[in-house]
Amino acid sequence: MNYIWDVMLSSKLKGIDPNGIRFVPAEDYSPYMELSLEDLNQREIEQIVEVNPYYRFYSIFKELFLPDDEEDYELRENLFDILIHFLGTIDLYQGMNKREYYIRFLSRDIRNGVFGDRIASSFNDLDRQEQDKICEGLLMVYETGELIHFLKQTMSKIFKKSIIYANCEEKNELLIYMGQEKTEHANSKVELILELFLPLHFTIEIYWSHHFGILEEEATMRMEGIALY
Repeated sequence: MNYIWDVMLSSKLKGIDPNGIRFVPAEDYSPYMELSLEDLNQREIEQIVEVNPYYRFYSIFKELFLPDDEEDYELRENLFDILIHFLGTIDLYQGMNKREYYIRFLSRDIRNGVFGDRIASSFNDLDRQEQDKICEGLLMVYETGELIHFLKQTMSKIFKKSIIYANCEEKNELLIYMGQEKTEHANSKVELILELFLPLHFTIEIYWSHHFGILEEEATMRMEGIALY
C-alpha cells in the first residue's frame, strides 16, 4: 500500500469499515511516499495509519502542523483524520465511471431496504465482490429487460459450477444445478438471486450436489449420483 486510497479500498474489500481507521500525521516519513509504514510490503490494515500529509496535499496541510505550534494539537489531529478520510473518499470516486456510480447507488438502495428488509439482510451477508456482481446483473436487466439471461449470468458468477436449464416448451420452468453441497449461506444467496431476477410466471427446481439424468450425457448418468426429475 502506497496511498491513503489504497488503505481505504483494501479495507472495503476486506469488509472493514474505513471509518474505524485513524489517520495520524507521521513524525518520521519519506518525502517520496504518502504512507509511513514500517513494512513497505504491508498488506494488513492497521487501525492507526501514519501519513505524510505533504506528499500530495502540501497546500492543505502546510499551516496545520507548524513545528513551533503546540496549541490545540489534539483538535488539529482530529481535523487531520477527518480531512484525510474525506480526501481518500474523493480519491476513490475519481477512478469511477458513470456505470460504477449506478452500481454504487443500486447497492446502497438494496442495503437500505428499498427492495425489502429480507433482501437487504441477505445482501448485507455477501462480500463486496458478490454484491457488485448482483448489482451489475440488475443494472443490465433495467437496460435490456432480459431477466432470464442475466439470472443465468449472475448465478454463474456467484456459483461457478451452476448450470441453468430453461424448459419453456411445456411450461415456464427453470432447472438449476448448483454443483455443490447445500449450506444455509449458499441457499440464502440462491434465494436472494431468485427474488431479484426470477420472473413471476416461472417455477424452479433446484438440484444441489446431484445432477438430474440427461439421456446420452454420461456425466449426468452415474449410478447413485442421479437426482430425479
